[in-house]
Amino acid sequence: MNGFRVSLFLSASLLFATPALAQSSGGEQATPGSDDLHGPIVVTAAGLRRLDVLAGSSVMDGTELQRNLDAQIGEVLAKLPGVSASSFSPGASRPVLRGFGGERVRVLTDGIGAIDASSTSADHAVTVDPLIAERIEVLRGPAVLLYGSQAIGGAVNVITRRIPPRVADEAIHVDASAGVDSAANKREGGLSLDIPLGRNVAFHVDGSYRNTDNLEIPGYVASQSLRADMLARAAEEEEEGHLDEAEEIREGANTRGTLPNSWTETYTLGTGIAFFSGESNIGVSFDYYDTNYGVPGLPGVGHVHEHEDEGGHEEEEDHGHEEGDVSIGMKRYRADLRGELDLGEGFFDKVQTRWGYSDYTHTEFEGDEIGTVFDVEGVEGRVELVQSLRGGWQGSIGSQYSHTDFSASGDEAFVPSNKTDSIALFTVQELYFDPFEIELGGRYERTGVDARQSLGLKRDFDTFSGAFGMSYGLAEELRAGFNISRAERAPSAQELFADGPHVATQQYEIGNSALDTESSWGVEGYVRGEIGGAMLSASIYRNWFDGFIFLSETGAEEDGLEVFQFLQQDADQFGIEGQITLPVHEGDGLTVLTDLRGDYVRATLADGSPVPRIPPLSLLAGLEAQFGHFDARAEVQWFDKQTRVSEHETPTDDFAFVNLSLAWHPLEGTENVTFMAQVDNLFDAQGRRHASFTKDFVPLAGRNFKVSARLSF
Repeated sequence: MNGFRVSLFLSASLLFATPALAQSSGGEQATPGSDDLHGPIVVTAAGLRRLDVLAGSSVMDGTELQRNLDAQIGEVLAKLPGVSASSFSPGASRPVLRGFGGERVRVLTDGIGAIDASSTSADHAVTVDPLIAERIEVLRGPAVLLYGSQAIGGAVNVITRRIPPRVADEAIHVDASAGVDSAANKREGGLSLDIPLGRNVAFHVDGSYRNTDNLEIPGYVASQSLRADMLARAAEEEEEGHLDEAEEIREGANTRGTLPNSWTETYTLGTGIAFFSGESNIGVSFDYYDTNYGVPGLPGVGHVHEHEDEGGHEEEEDHGHEEGDVSIGMKRYRADLRGELDLGEGFFDKVQTRWGYSDYTHTEFEGDEIGTVFDVEGVEGRVELVQSLRGGWQGSIGSQYSHTDFSASGDEAFVPSNKTDSIALFTVQELYFDPFEIELGGRYERTGVDARQSLGLKRDFDTFSGAFGMSYGLAEELRAGFNISRAERAPSAQELFADGPHVATQQYEIGNSALDTESSWGVEGYVRGEIGGAMLSASIYRNWFDGFIFLSETGAEEDGLEVFQFLQQDADQFGIEGQITLPVHEGDGLTVLTDLRGDYVRATLADGSPVPRIPPLSLLAGLEAQFGHFDARAEVQWFDKQTRVSEHETPTDDFAFVNLSLAWHPLEGTENVTFMAQVDNLFDAQGRRHASFTKDFVPLAGRNFKVSARLSF
């Protein structure tokens, strides 16, 4: 390997750096329309450059992104090693990384947090539409902690071009995509335009729209165990003479073929402008996100909890049956700023900054009536000084600030109004001694969670995180290495102060204001790169948690729901994940590739019980043929059954999906125009994700025929 190779570990710390396509300095970029299976993988999140030091990073773009495009970011990424999805409903599915989700996974837009309520509850959608994404990066391993203590499980970064990355060479640059499918009768489309306004000014505008009907599913809505319980309950109600109740429950148990109340409708609008001067630039963008979607309920029961009337008698409220179907309306306004100033030839090469502001409102409807309203207003920003390369040494120092103002009103406002502020300082340094690279990183973060106006309580936390990494060049494009990390996470407002019915998870949640920070030691070994034409990425890791925060059942019941409280206990996590893409034939106008992926994670509390909702072993095998203007791919993804469950979880059956696709690139020598026809879940198998709170009554889609088009010119 020749010369200095910019460390991915270092680049992960460039928290305010402009994404690669948003830099005018001529940094390394992914080829437009490239596919991560067929070319070099380039990670660009907040300055990331090479996939050789930071273990466990993946990129999805081009044809691969088109093939897996979905309304929700979690479903888009669910085929990547180490990634699952919360799969609460077709309208809400958040990424699950290495078994962790919610408050332990950060979802970023161009390097800045989504600033919404998606981590608060599984039924809250992420305010990012994959339809306008240029590519999506999944960041795992210790260096990702430099995005903040809430990224202890990993981060997902959605790259857009809303702040133009450069001045377009053509008079107007157009990117467009469109698609339809059969399982949800989906109709979607997205369009973006980049227009040069002179030699140094670039303007961007984009928009997208998606509409789906209720989802077609194979078999019954209810899982086998839930359906058996419902039929037994129906028989009991019938014996007691409650014929109407028995018929309703039996009707729900026998519901099949279509998932009721699973429709979605989403549209977005965005615009941005950027000014360039040599190696310096500044830009701003504004966008609007609007989505409405149904929230599926228990078959024949809906969203039910009980409360006492004025006479002290319990009465049941049905929030999800017939005209009382529960739906969510979500709106978000956002503004972003990006800046980069060239400092010349001094000790510091440049200063970079990135800021985002969001005003978010989330309304839960019970039929046509407003139920609960969540409001989030927040700002997040980073400033960073990047050191010049001097004798094999390069680094950066920076700071990060965030403020979130959260409020909720209504019967199910289970998290009280609160404000969360954090400020952090970080540094990462890298030394390169061919064939070794050494990386050191540290972060201090001060977090305050203030609920004095609602509860009279406020908690402050100081967290320290650090990491050491070393890698060795086994070959020109192949590296092996290890990382050791110490990470700390402040508990969230929900974990501290929740107190109320959380119907999305069918639990009454109680926070614990005495919670301390969650900390962990982690060790990870990996090998990554290219050898003999094969692309290889494999990691093995283990984390030891001190004060792992989790929900535990108390045995009590409130509002017809089981009461769960946030507690802390030590835990440990072990996992392995990998992917290899190997050419098995090249020549005669035909290239055949095999693609093998897999992951396994196991997490256990100190008392020996499993951590809830940990995904099972999964494996994917694909065979892809490239010939002429066509790419044909067949794959099977298998999920093992999960029987290692906590006391109040139900097991999940194993299942396998077979998927076929054919892509046509009509233009010679480029993939800038791609038409694709595919069928997912060819054999109409029933599947349920174990990481989902709603898996027993929200199965995955059945056989799905899809047609899509993507163009860039």
